[in-house]
Amino acid sequence: MGNTLVKTQLNEVDSFLTNTIKTLEDFLNETTLSKLHNEEAEDRNYLKVVLSNLRKLLVYSEESLDACKVILQSEPFQKAAAEKTLYRIYHQCIVEFFSPKNDAWYEDSRSAYTGRNSIKFYKGVPEDLRQLVKGLEGEFQRIREDLEFYETDYRTKIIQSK
Repeated sequence: MGNTLVKTQLNEVDSFLTNTIKTLEDFLNETTLSKLHNEEAEDRNYLKVVLSNLRKLLVYSEESLDACKVILQSEPFQKAAAEKTLYRIYHQCIVEFFSPKNDAWYEDSRSAYTGRNSIKFYKGVPEDLRQLVKGLEGEFQRIREDLEFYETDYRTKIIQSK
């Protein structure tokens, strides 16, 4: 892939991460567990897991944005570093959003065919939390489609270099 295309994708990801961070920060700064709690202790524990995952996603996004900015500011443009960063962003941010390690929610891949949102919660969550994830999902899906190439391309390069 040419330097221009990789740099363009890195700029798109930079913009995506900036918007994602703002959205997550705004939500997390204004939200408390007490505000979200649904009376049942089990729900409270589940909400802790969901909020924990959102905080982790925020940290991953902030770290990834920092990496994007460093690469975009470097002269000459470091194509290999940019590709490695996009690969890492794909795994740390995008995959984590659709399939969190702590099972805060899951992706129902069949929903994509029906035009509905594919992120499903295991238990009931307040509407504002549901709307947050629903609002983020479209852009995460778009970036996932853009970065899926790096999943196979980067792995192929690593295997070939051995």
